Amino acid sequence: MKNFLKNFLAVFLVLLVVAGILGLTRSGADKKPDVVDIGQLVQEINAGQVKKVVVQGDTLTAELKDAAAKKQEVKKEAGDSFGDVMKNYGVSDVARAAVSVEIKDENSWKFWMANLLPAIIPLVIIMVFLYFMTKGVQGANSKAMGFGQSNPRKGGADPKDKKTFADVAGAKEAKQELEEIVDFLKDPKKFADIGAKIPKGVLLMGAPGTGKTLLAKSVAGEAGVEFFHMSGSEFVEMFVGVGASRVRDLFSKAKKAAPAIIFIDEIDAVGRRRGTGMGGGHDEREQTLNQILVEMDGFEANLGVIVMAATNRPDVLDPALLRPGRFDRRVVIDLPDMKDREEILKVHAKGKPLEDNVSLSKLAQRTPGFSGADLANLLNEAAILAVRRGKKTVGESEVLESIEKVLLGPERKNRIISEKEKKMTAYHEAGHAIVGHFLAHCDPVRKVSVISRGTAGGYTLNMPSEDRHYHTLAHFRDDLAMMFGGYTVEKLIFGDDMLSTGPSSDLRNATKTAKDMVTRYGMSTKLGPRTFGEHEEMIFLGKEIHEQRDYSDKTAEEIDKEIKVLVEEAEKRANTIVLANRSKMDELVKELMEKETIEQEDIIRILGPRPTVE
Repeated sequence: MKNFLKNFLAVFLVLLVVAGILGLTRSGADKKPDVVDIGQLVQEINAGQVKKVVVQGDTLTAELKDAAAKKQEVKKEAGDSFGDVMKNYGVSDVARAAVSVEIKDENSWKFWMANLLPAIIPLVIIMVFLYFMTKGVQGANSKAMGFGQSNPRKGGADPKDKKTFADVAGAKEAKQELEEIVDFLKDPKKFADIGAKIPKGVLLMGAPGTGKTLLAKSVAGEAGVEFFHMSGSEFVEMFVGVGASRVRDLFSKAKKAAPAIIFIDEIDAVGRRRGTGMGGGHDEREQTLNQILVEMDGFEANLGVIVMAATNRPDVLDPALLRPGRFDRRVVIDLPDMKDREEILKVHAKGKPLEDNVSLSKLAQRTPGFSGADLANLLNEAAILAVRRGKKTVGESEVLESIEKVLLGPERKNRIISEKEKKMTAYHEAGHAIVGHFLAHCDPVRKVSVISRGTAGGYTLNMPSEDRHYHTLAHFRDDLAMMFGGYTVEKLIFGDDMLSTGPSSDLRNATKTAKDMVTRYGMSTKLGPRTFGEHEEMIFLGKEIHEQRDYSDKTAEEIDKEIKVLVEEAEKRANTIVLANRSKMDELVKELMEKETIEQEDIIRILGPRPTVE
């Protein structure tokens, strides 16, 4: 449709120009002389009515003595002079002498225009139309024949798009590993002299948003080499063999630009384990993977070409990709710790006018588990919120609210709920806050709110004061009890008959946590320190949907009993804490009903200090 409109517009413009030319030529039609035959001109000359005759080529233009009369135009035979014509038609010498004769050279361009334009213009229109039509067909044909060509995005050497390690905050260990790759690309001779071979592949592994693509670009920027970037999904097409052809084309382009880096993002799209029974040996993804394996460790050496790939699912990759000689080096990029988060926040805070009360170190403490992309999104949401409020700077309130927005979703203040449902939500969240506050191994409660966010009717926000890499049995037991805080309070205040669907997600999370404690972490005293079940994956779906049991039905009953023991114990502990602090809970609910949101300082003021870990 786009090509048709383009061709139609071109033809329309040509016709418009032709119409303009014809209009100009016709605009002087009223001034043109009358066309008469030569016999009438002869009679007028003999009668003495002609004052002057202008001869121009084969055209005679006669001007009569009568000033009111129009000029007359006569066509004579080609090759005959005006005198010969007069003689042949019997004009007397006296009559001819009375007429003034002027000879003009014929205007060549007017002659050619008058004779050739009527034939040329239609021909030109047809040729232009055919040109655009064939051009569109050629474009379609070239696209059809160009399926096997790769179209990688280039970068690295371009100063405008150049990234360096200075642009990457945190990830010190990862950058240290990749600095050797930069040295390989800058001075390969230094390593060749000692017998060291340049690595063929580097696999970047980490959670989404940790900066794998940015690190790959920074390696190319530091080394000053070409950077060819393609996603794993771009190799796969509906036609068999296209992916393998694109792999060959990509490596061919990289070899010509060597030293260069090929970066394949989300390589698990084509690099999943083979032999899963899906698609057979001629599956398009398997063909593409086979070609990648051949290119990385084939008969021809890829001198100066390093393949970098990124994935957040290294467990599903084919073993042939991970063996030495292909991806020789694997770099794990962890979620940033508190210090790294502060550095990342400083990078993303550039260009955003922050108020003096915004502490990036405090913000780093409040965002455990956030990736670099999450932190960038957090500050961006804070800036958007400041603009929405008509402010020129970003304050602490916008930043803290953005944390909750990233974690839970936007506030739904306009959601209309009854006073009874609001009171039920307040007691539910107060139950979580009470239990979490008085259990030393729970994370400190930072905020409690009855304002709906995302899918939650209300929320209790608790976050650790420092990064935690391990969970102990005491932490799990206290977290389980906190999950039952809302359920316990609803039963206590409103009775069994008035239990709502509010605690459903808490019960689901508590059951999953208790099951993991028993089956995965060996935290059951009755069943002993062992795991139960081998978790396998259906690779083509990319999620865990099958668990191979390595235990008997009798053991399965024991697992269920242990899960029930943990859950019931958590409920009893939550109930005990709620009953012991009933008055404080009522006070907390009263303030929640008035303010709707209570911060950590007010929580400590109402409930008192937290117990310390012995």
